[in-house]
Amino acid sequence: MQFFTYPQEMSPASSWALPAEPTAAARRAEKAPGAGVDVISLGRRVRHLRKSAGLTLDELGAAVGAAASQLSLIENGKREPKLGLLQQLAGALGVGIDALLGAEPPSRRAALEIELERYQRSPLYESLNLPKIRISARTPLDVLESQLGLLRELERKLNEQIATPEEARRANGELRRMMRERGNYFPEYEAEALKVLQAVGYAGGPLSQHLISDIATHLGFTLHHVGDLPHSTRSVTDLKNRRIYLTHNQRSDHDPRSVLLQALGHYVLGHETPGSYGDFLSQRVATNYFAAALLLPEHTTVEFLQQAKARKEISVEDLRDAFAVSYETAAHRFTNLATQHLGITTHFQKTHQSGIIYKAYENDGVNFPMDHTGAIEGQPACKAWTSRAVFDVPDKFSSYSQYTDTINGTFWCTARTERSASGEFSLSVGVPYQHVKWFRGRETTARATSRCPDPACCRRPPAELSQHWAGSAWPSARAHSHLLAAMPPGAFPGVDETEVYAFLEAHAGA
Repeated sequence: MQFFTYPQEMSPASSWALPAEPTAAARRAEKAPGAGVDVISLGRRVRHLRKSAGLTLDELGAAVGAAASQLSLIENGKREPKLGLLQQLAGALGVGIDALLGAEPPSRRAALEIELERYQRSPLYESLNLPKIRISARTPLDVLESQLGLLRELERKLNEQIATPEEARRANGELRRMMRERGNYFPEYEAEALKVLQAVGYAGGPLSQHLISDIATHLGFTLHHVGDLPHSTRSVTDLKNRRIYLTHNQRSDHDPRSVLLQALGHYVLGHETPGSYGDFLSQRVATNYFAAALLLPEHTTVEFLQQAKARKEISVEDLRDAFAVSYETAAHRFTNLATQHLGITTHFQKTHQSGIIYKAYENDGVNFPMDHTGAIEGQPACKAWTSRAVFDVPDKFSSYSQYTDTINGTFWCTARTERSASGEFSLSVGVPYQHVKWFRGRETTARATSRCPDPACCRRPPAELSQHWAGSAWPSARAHSHLLAAMPPGAFPGVDETEVYAFLEAHAGA
């Protein structure tokens, strides 16, 4: 993933790190059981009003008929006063009861004291097994601020480590739902890509490396291929000096043209530092779309697909070859344009040889497996589906097509496999049966039946095998340690901020 730090944010102390969110402890009100009174705020307000009136605890106690020790407990938020005492306190301090129960702290110092006291009573603080600070009028203001700063940052980091995997899956599910509703078509990104293509005089056909260099120049950037690109990045963009750094390595799994165009996409689309994992995912979808809209421009690609539809010869391979892109890029681009311009609903899968779905999209009703958050990625694909069956096909040169009867109807899919550093993947594009007439490969006789999510379909072993081997097998599982790891923290997950800044510093004078 590429990233930008925008000019208005750049300063000697700038950082892309996520800003601190309002803390959970700061939002929690310490409520007295059954009464709904915020005893901490009430106590600090009584103390503030007492000192403003120039009264000691003994003097206020004499005025309301209460012991100074009892008032001290109230001021420290450790006891809730009864209604009668509350009325007496209000009268003695010359205010109404509403003033004592107000939500806003009476001063900034009181606000800090309240927040720190709430932290010290929270499960988080108790779990740290730290001694509590006695908060008094003599506690220096800078000590309060320092302690709160440490606790806020600690809570933020702990929340980030615990919540991010769940947050990421929810954000991914929400993003997939939005893409489905839009038919995976984003006219705003198409418009931005068209502006760029028109500016450099694109006339048709594959987007050449020379024309891509012209795009970078048009946008005010110079390109620099280096051998020491930070390992956690595909590219690094220096907006201060208007440079884009790319790797010399030609063995990358990623098309270098796409990597560059995605980097430029962040700039063209005006992205700011992600504020959440949802923002990060949305930006990645946007830049991938923008790059594909440049490599396979809307007008010429739609024209190509419409002609293929008229001949009933739509083929992802032909689209790949016509625009000199990868099969995966061509498949993604087909999903962008098929519903909007061809009236064809569709689905896409990228599935690992282990059966786990890495990427997916659908707006045709196919029953992809998903978890309770709506996320598809990470789920096992049905063994009967084309995306799994293709791994067992001897012919790796040609695409494999298959009809699959599912609980949601019959779907036709075409797939092929590709190898990468992460193993072998299948790339599958499919449509409901009513649309198969437009595609090459519809004559296939390969057919399968999927009853998923019924466990008897492919999750549960056949009865004969179970009877013969149950209780007599003990496999040594291949551990996938990444399944136990927390999501990498930061605005750009997994990117080492220090490493990137050191890289930019080293190349700034080159």
